[in-house]
Amino acid sequence: MALAFLNPSRSFDTARNAVRFVGHDGMFEVLFFVEVGALAKSDTALQSSGVSETRWLSSFDALRTSILDAAHKAYSRRRRTSSTLTAADFR
Repeated sequence: MALAFLNPSRSFDTARNAVRFVGHDGMFEVLFFVEVGALAKSDTALQSSGVSETRWLSSFDALRTSILDAAHKAYSRRRRTSSTLTAADFR
């Protein structure tokens, strides 16, 4: 089956310093994390210190299409139950 993102929810994972979201490959759940460094790369205002969780989630929402595209590419290269997307995945 193909990877699908049926649930638009996302959350901030403080321990990983990343935004967490979920994809599904058939009946299998696939966890994805997008590092804040990848989100900040596209927005110089986010590169300053002390950015709030709300701003990271808003940045994720604004970049959702490119993030999901990067997640598809990463998953197609290596099918794992969990993947972390970094700034390198958005080149």
